[in-house]
Amino acid sequence: MRIPLIAQIGIDQRDSDDVALQKMILVGVVLTSAVAAALWGFVYIAVGARTAGAIPAAYSVLSLANTVLFGMFRRYQVYRFTQLMLILLLPWLMTISLGGFHNSSAVILWSTLCPLGALVVHDLRSASRWFWVFLILLVGSALQQSPGASLPSSMVTFFYVLNIGCVLSIVFVMLYYFVDKKNLFQAQSEMLLLNILPIEISNILKGEHRTIADQYDEVSILFADVVQFTPLARSMSPMELVGLLDEVFMCFDLLVEKYRLEKIKTIGDCYMVVAGVPRPRADHAHALARLALEMQACVAEREFRGRRLTFRIGMNSGQVVAGIIGRKKFIYDLWGDAVNMASRMESYGQSEAIQITHATYELIKDDFVCETRGTIDVKGSGEMEIWHILGERPNVPKHLPGMAA
Repeated sequence: MRIPLIAQIGIDQRDSDDVALQKMILVGVVLTSAVAAALWGFVYIAVGARTAGAIPAAYSVLSLANTVLFGMFRRYQVYRFTQLMLILLLPWLMTISLGGFHNSSAVILWSTLCPLGALVVHDLRSASRWFWVFLILLVGSALQQSPGASLPSSMVTFFYVLNIGCVLSIVFVMLYYFVDKKNLFQAQSEMLLLNILPIEISNILKGEHRTIADQYDEVSILFADVVQFTPLARSMSPMELVGLLDEVFMCFDLLVEKYRLEKIKTIGDCYMVVAGVPRPRADHAHALARLALEMQACVAEREFRGRRLTFRIGMNSGQVVAGIIGRKKFIYDLWGDAVNMASRMESYGQSEAIQITHATYELIKDDFVCETRGTIDVKGSGEMEIWHILGERPNVPKHLPGMAA
């Protein structure tokens, strides 16, 4: 549902989405009520109830003038208070001038827009205060039975229908628009959260307050890093460098999504992905090996910002702990020797090579062509045998992403 452009009076570029929404709803309700009040006033004056007709006419003029001032000076708190006060008091004054609750066709129902509107455009405490004042005025109007204006019973019934129908219509439209926008903001927040965290972890954070740390026994981890990144960074401005990395990582992101893997993070020019976390899968090593080959092909077949790049890619398989540490600016991360070893495979690797450990080799050797590269001395682990993935063996059945191998 769209609100006319005129309802956006008083909105400032510095306003948050919530404040802008509040202003739009309040101005929309005020302008709608002003038009209705003008019509009510005309009809009452036409049937001889001039005093009663003058009150909604005055409300219409005051509300429009107040809205113009709000558009000029943008003092939202003043505008909100004065409009809520007008919405609350003027229907009550009409009730008194017409001789009570029944003779006025329950026109005080218009005053309900004050506390209900305050729920949307203010806060709960203020809305409660406005509601208690409304109840006091409601009781007073019910007890007030002065002669007032003498209106035909058909006219009283007619205004009953108008008052109830119009008030409920305005309330429904106001709440419908508010809920619709809130749902939109919620969906945007959900999407942002899912771009940061896996959906399973997002759901836990929203429903529970606990440390999130789970052990996974069978996972594969990949690190990819730009070769000769430091000289490249020196030859480009920071903005150009960020733009280049953004192009590369967007390409990688699409591949990660294709294989339903989990991107963990980027650190400078380093890209980290895991398979088997937080959704365990039997083909974790196979899926990650296919990803690595496609990442390699993606970089080899195109230029990024007019430059050719080469990557080192390292993989390892094993046991990890995955979760979130802290509660401020958190990220979903992995810990364990398997993670450290995957990082070592990348940093000890060669340009344009996918280097893997014995653990990963044992999982994929029947389905991928791997070349032994002997042993290397890995810091903290000593001599280790390594392999390079050259490609996938022909005629090997490919399983759908996320399915067991």
